[in-house]
Amino acid sequence: MAGWGSGLFFLTVCAASLFGARAEFKFTIFVGKLFTYELMRETFQSDLDPQGKLYAGSLYDDPIIFKCKQQNFPDLPEWLRFIQRHPNDNGFLYGTPTAPGKSIIEVYAVNKRSYNTAKQTLVIKIVEAKMLPYQAEFFIALREIERVLPPSVQNEIKLDLQNLWNSESLEIVNMTNALDRGGRVPLPIAGHYEGVYVKVGSHKYFSECLLRVLKPEHQRQCAAEPRAKRPGGCNFCSIPSNCITWCKTKLFDLTKLEPEPPAPTMGSGVLEAGGDFSPPDSPPSTDYFPDYMVTVIVPLILAIVLCLLLAYIMFGRREGVEKRNARTDQIQLYHHYTIHGNADELRGMAGSRDGPPPLSTLPMFNSRTGDRASPLHSDDIPLIMAEHFIKWNNIK
Repeated sequence: MAGWGSGLFFLTVCAASLFGARAEFKFTIFVGKLFTYELMRETFQSDLDPQGKLYAGSLYDDPIIFKCKQQNFPDLPEWLRFIQRHPNDNGFLYGTPTAPGKSIIEVYAVNKRSYNTAKQTLVIKIVEAKMLPYQAEFFIALREIERVLPPSVQNEIKLDLQNLWNSESLEIVNMTNALDRGGRVPLPIAGHYEGVYVKVGSHKYFSECLLRVLKPEHQRQCAAEPRAKRPGGCNFCSIPSNCITWCKTKLFDLTKLEPEPPAPTMGSGVLEAGGDFSPPDSPPSTDYFPDYMVTVIVPLILAIVLCLLLAYIMFGRREGVEKRNARTDQIQLYHHYTIHGNADELRGMAGSRDGPPPLSTLPMFNSRTGDRASPLHSDDIPLIMAEHFIKWNNIK
């Protein structure tokens, strides 16, 4: 009996995980109408953790991340968008199709605690529908896109706009995040929002309040102050967060749009007979010698002049060794030659280090007697320098 119960439990868990995770939903929507679908975390939580509901009767509140894409494609269709701010929030698929067709959307849910994965498939069939002739776009500054996508909030906005339009046959055509329209990211401070563009349409012509947007006086006020006050008697905002920005309101009358030009007619692809071929005349000859002079000869002449100037500076203005020695003090020349002599002596001793140290390395000495001088010697010139200086003058 216990084995039969365990087997039944195993089959129940497998069935729940199979049918829940691989669920498929079908929708039929119309071209030019807003489509929204909320991805509920609770629904996917039951698919990701069926054992918790069977054992404890409750589910974990785990963070879940949704990944959405079109079947056999890496991304969503261009008319469809997805948003989920945080793993603890629900996700939304929303958009307005522009052409009839069929889209298969694959939704993957990943549990961030257990890393289990569930999948849903949305089959969206798009059918042709007549566009609403009169449309208007409003900007709601105190809203964010994920806060206006739930149906309850859409009904609130739609009710205010119906009162503004003075028509109950009003439908939401599209909703767009202001960031997708080039808006700035708001500061992370309370009271700052991204903003949402809401586009609605109707078969009824615009109301008197909406037509005031087209008046030159209103446009001048908006040009002087972007946050101009609403026209008098046009306050139909029941919730402050749903109030519109009048200077960003736009009206679209699709009945006045110019018809598209007719498609070009396809020909046979064969040129018609038009007589003998007449080739064009050859272009006149062009003299390129001035261009050659400017691009080649002139830079070459400048290079030669610079080389001559550099050669004169490097070789023509040198004073020579004899002239330099004649202008140098004798004691400085002696010091210079002494350094060279000592360097040669050290190089010669570098091969054998067994000999006595050279006299030039001693502190103060007499070159003829080898006697060291007293440290209290008061002469300006040391003994070694004096002796060598005398010998050097005698040689000269």
